Formats: sequence, structure tokens, C-alpha cells
Amino acid sequence: MNMDPVCPLDYRYGRDEVKALFGEQQRLQFLLDVEAALARAHASIGNIPKEAAEEISKKADTSIVRVERVREIEQETKHDIMAVTRALAEVCDNDAGKFVHLGATSYDIVDTANALQFEKATAYLSRGLKDLQMALLHLAKTYRGTVMLGRTHGQHTIPITFGLKMAGYAMEVDRHLERLHEIKSRIFIGKLSGAVGTGAALGIHALMLQEEMMKELKLGYEDVATQIVCRDRYNELLCLLANIATSIEKFGTEIRNLQRDEIGEVAESFDVKKQVGSSTMPHKRNPITSENVCGLARIVRGFLTPAFENSIQWHERDLCNSSSERFLIPHSLILTDYIIYKTTEVFTNLKVFPERMKQNMEHSLGLPMAESLMTSLVGKGMGRGEAHELMRSISLEAASQKKPLKDMFIEKTKKNPILSKKEVEDAVNPANYLGATDQIIERVIKKLERK
Repeated sequence: MNMDPVCPLDYRYGRDEVKALFGEQQRLQFLLDVEAALARAHASIGNIPKEAAEEISKKADTSIVRVERVREIEQETKHDIMAVTRALAEVCDNDAGKFVHLGATSYDIVDTANALQFEKATAYLSRGLKDLQMALLHLAKTYRGTVMLGRTHGQHTIPITFGLKMAGYAMEVDRHLERLHEIKSRIFIGKLSGAVGTGAALGIHALMLQEEMMKELKLGYEDVATQIVCRDRYNELLCLLANIATSIEKFGTEIRNLQRDEIGEVAESFDVKKQVGSSTMPHKRNPITSENVCGLARIVRGFLTPAFENSIQWHERDLCNSSSERFLIPHSLILTDYIIYKTTEVFTNLKVFPERMKQNMEHSLGLPMAESLMTSLVGKGMGRGEAHELMRSISLEAASQKKPLKDMFIEKTKKNPILSKKEVEDAVNPANYLGATDQIIERVIKKLERK
């Protein structure tokens, strides 16, 4: 009976090329690749005939070892790797099949295949993060001088530029790219050391055999394995995915906040001819993609708990990790790639409204410039504490009377005008209080464009 898909990855989320890496067909191919590499390694040190290794390698292909046949065998054996090895062995000619899986345990194959999947999947993540970084860098360059309100605690603070915000995001992505590069030597790791890590069934050349097999696959190998590759490695990968997802959620949350009607400084692109914002409110233009990636980021983080619990194995290994890893490994990698991809779309097509940023600054009645005035007073010789107290009282009164800060400052200091009118005008001009913003953005541009 054909079943409708249940998992949203099957019909809603994820890019096809990344999902294909974790599909049944490709997963079988990774397993077959490992079995073929094992046979070639045996042949290279004289354990089996070279012709047998060549035959196994020739037949280790999903066009010959069919997914359907593996399923049939697994129905009988109730063991997935035994089903793969038996399906491979039965298509090999000249008795080569008897050398399939020689000396190995199931997780020599499974965990080594996992490493091959990690290698392919993280390559997509790296490319995706670079694309996102370039979209953010473009915004940083385009809006490096576009003044807007900085906000802390949800309140207006002092001016920044939209370019500075985007430069900060670009550098956050850059750190994730560094982490993804640094992690490779610790996660592209397979194993060939048997049931408890001793390599007993592999013979006197067990260590050499492992080295040859991993050389074939261009992988490292576990220094001291149990029955499995040590799961602290997997935890590191999944923590990095959660970290990336958290950055993405931060970026998406900022877009959602800045798109709120009462702020209105940026907006996701919206297809006015076709797109529907609400099933009941025709006027709605929702930041739907940003909301989407924020929700999916929470799923990625949610996989950390079972991942860490999988690391607590009984003795040399139990089976508790197997079932949960079938969910958490593909879902985490597929979803992280997807949210990077969708977020890149958001920032590539982002609508930015500098005039609204200016209006919001003006709506604040100049209160964000209180620090600038305080700094100017200090520059004229007033003590920092005294200047802070003066500006605190002036700011509170200006806010209560809904009067521009500049006017209130002039009124309160007219008996002792420490600052000239021009000095006051300069101090309340947001464009004059951006500090090293432009130099910071330029530094980011130079650093990222050198890579």
C-alpha cells in the first residue's frame, strides 16, 4: 500500500540535492562504497585476491545492488547491514562474494558511511554560508552610511548605520565558516576496528588495513574506537549546526522586528501580483520566510538533547543511538542547509527604507543624541558624572513634555551656555555621532573580499 508522505522534509522543506544525500538510494551507495573500499584494502595487503576486490568494487553500485532487494533481505534478517552485504555478495561472480564484509562489524560500515555523508553535506553548508555572507556584505557596502536608530532592550539608543548591522552579521557568518572548516579533521572520521575496537577479526594487519581503507575513502580514522566512532565528534557537528541555526534565527528575528508596522525600516520581498499574506486579512504582508527559518532553527537546536544522550553508551556500545540518529543526523543537516538557503533569499531581495529610518530617528525627538551632548559637555571640561546627571534630567523632562531634546537642552542651559548653538546642532546631528562605524565596515569589507 502506498502511503502519503508524513515527514515535511518529503514535501515541504529542504533542497532536493541535499535531501538526496540522505535518501535510501544514496545511503545505500555510501554503504556500498565503504564495502568496496574495504575489499580493495584487503587486496592491497594480500588478504584477498585482487580480482575479488575488483569484482566487489564493480558490483558495489545501486544500479546492480538494488534498494528493493536489500529491503527484501532485511525483511528476513531484521538487520540492515547484513541485508546490504548479502545483496552485494549475491551479485558478485567467481566466488568474490565470500570476501564481502570480511572482518568488519556493522558500524565499521555505518559510521564510515556517515563520514562520507558529512563530507558531502557540509560542502553544501559551506557554499550556502558563503552565498549568505556575500548577500550581507553587499548590504553592508550599500548602506554603510544609512543612519538608523540603534536599539537595546527594545528601546532607542544612539545612531548606527544599517550597513554596520549587516557587517556584523557577515562576520558572524564568517566565524561559522571558520568553524565548519576547523571541524573537518574531527568529523570526517571512519573506523575499521571490529566489534569492540580491537580489530581482532581483521588479523595481524588490522591497523594497516584500516589505514588503507580510509586512504581509499579520503577519511581519517578513530584513534581509539569502541564498536562505534566516538559520539563527541557527532556532538560537535550538531552543536555547530545548532549554532549556525541560532545565528540565522537572530537574523530572521531582526528582520521580523524591523518589518513591524510601527518600525517599518525593512521588509521581505513580496510578490504583489500573486502572494497572499493572510487567508482573512487582505492587507497583510508578513515576513513569512524569516518566521519560517526561525521556527526551523528551533527544531535544529532541539536535536541536541538526543545527540548528547546518544553519547552515553553502555560499555563498548548499545543500540540506543541507532534509531534516533536516523532522524537527527539527516534532519539537522538538511534543515540547516535549507534555512541558510532561505535566509540568503531574504537578504538578497531585502527591501530597505532609509526614509523610514530617518523618520523614526526624528520621531524620537532627538533623545538618542543625549549621549552625544553629554560627550560634548565633557569635552568642554565638565565632569563626566555631572554631565551625565545634567543630560539625564534634561532627557527625562524632554520626554515627559514631548519636547525636542535640543530645545530642552538650550532652554535649560541658557543661563550658562557651555555649548554654542553650532556645537549643539553638531552634537544632535546623528550623522556626526557614528564613531568608527565607517572604518569598521571598511575593515570588514577588506577582510572578506580578500578571502
